[in-house]
Amino acid sequence: MRKLAVALGAALTLTLSALLTPALAAGGGIAWDKFPDKRVTDMAALQNGAKLFVNYCLNCHQAAFMRYNRMRDIGLTEQQIKDNLVFTGAKVGDTMKAALDAKDAKEWFGALPPDLSLVARSRSAPGQGSGADYIYTFLRTFYRDETKLTGWNNLAFPGVGMPHVLWELQGQQRAIYADEKDPHDPAKTVHVFKGFEQITPGTMSQEEYNLAVADLVAFLKWMSEPNQNDRVRLGVWVLLFLAVFTVIAWRLNAAYWKDVKWFPVRTRPRGRARERSGARSARCVCCFPGPPAAPPEPRPTP
Repeated sequence: MRKLAVALGAALTLTLSALLTPALAAGGGIAWDKFPDKRVTDMAALQNGAKLFVNYCLNCHQAAFMRYNRMRDIGLTEQQIKDNLVFTGAKVGDTMKAALDAKDAKEWFGALPPDLSLVARSRSAPGQGSGADYIYTFLRTFYRDETKLTGWNNLAFPGVGMPHVLWELQGQQRAIYADEKDPHDPAKTVHVFKGFEQITPGTMSQEEYNLAVADLVAFLKWMSEPNQNDRVRLGVWVLLFLAVFTVIAWRLNAAYWKDVKWFPVRTRPRGRARERSGARSARCVCCFPGPPAAPPEPRPTP
């Protein structure tokens, strides 16, 4: 039994390590910024996010589980989708394929860029936040690093092989680090991030860029579950129905049992205690009608 418990504990430890290691590696050990969830219910924000996704992300990444015509759910017509969001000659009913050829992607980047259909759900990490929080932080923490092949690095994903595709909007920034004493071991020093220094400005201010990234992340989150807004609205009505039904069921139960009478019935103890016992228990008249009535006494004959 003890060996079994040890084996189960080891298996659980390995499983948790396997689950948490990719998330922590992707997170880079920094706290993720909170994504403004209200943008997911804003149709204008979703439409702007769709435009940013098609113009900047769909060149290399694909969304194989999403069709162009599904964007009618965010207020776009098929003609608007065809004129403004389809640039590869695909049909409106086709899935969103990347413009980059798969062979070229493997040659240039060493691997295929990941599919972004479900990235807003798959990138969540326990204790750090949702996948939307991760992407929102990731797209805002690129900085120049000449030691990297692409010339870019990322605070949320150190050593990332992806260049900063939104640098024209955000501009170029440099990460500032400082050496400080390790609070756990004063004899050691640690490299602490202090902030970003703007090198060249972008076409957007910092506030405008944050809103643009929020719109892009909102679209990615909507794309990972297009029915999520309907699910949330329906869930509110379901909870209200359950609350009302609970009150009705409670009062109906009280009304059903109010006329049921209860009477004490002698228990049947064992042995000698049966003779001395005077214990009684309450039983329902419906289920336990009690002992049969005594037969009537015979009438005397005249």
